[in-house]
Amino acid sequence: VKSIGNAAFQGCSSLTSITIPECVTSIGNGAFFGCISLTSSITIPEGVTSIGESAFSGCKSLNGVELPDSVTSLSKYAFYNCDSLTGILISPNVTKIEEYAFENCDNLTNIVIPPGVSSIEAYTFQGCSNLITVEIPDGITKIRPEAFSNCNNLTNIEIPSSVTKINSQAFENNKLTNL
Repeated sequence: VKSIGNAAFQGCSSLTSITIPECVTSIGNGAFFGCISLTSSITIPEGVTSIGESAFSGCKSLNGVELPDSVTSLSKYAFYNCDSLTGILISPNVTKIEEYAFENCDNLTNIVIPPGVSSIEAYTFQGCSNLITVEIPDGITKIRPEAFSNCNNLTNIEIPSSVTKINSQAFENNKLTNL
């Protein structure tokens, strides 16, 4: 098996764990979409370069994900509505995190954005209500609309001097006290 195809396990609501073989190099769109009982931390094997659109979207019980250094991009909705996701180790080689990638990940508490990412896209972390810490590296130039809106516990964020544009409502409905 070299690829987990589009919607391969979509809606498998009783699936509680998976082991992705080392030979896999591609995870397709919606591969595990709606696997609401998937609880164990998932390790993506070295060789996978991108996480497909909505690949783990709606995996409400998923609590952790480890991405290898080979991953360079996270597609739209990759981890959307993963309510139990508390942590994710993002590869330092990731250069693109698309819109809605982590939207509504209610239990995500901290995130480190890799240095190769140049823009925080719209709604990327919107609704991450328990997000406390965000590390934005120097090199980020844009923070798009509602990127961090409704992150109710986000009180402190350091915006690097490389940021040239912060779009409307990027930090709407937060408790920010320090910028």
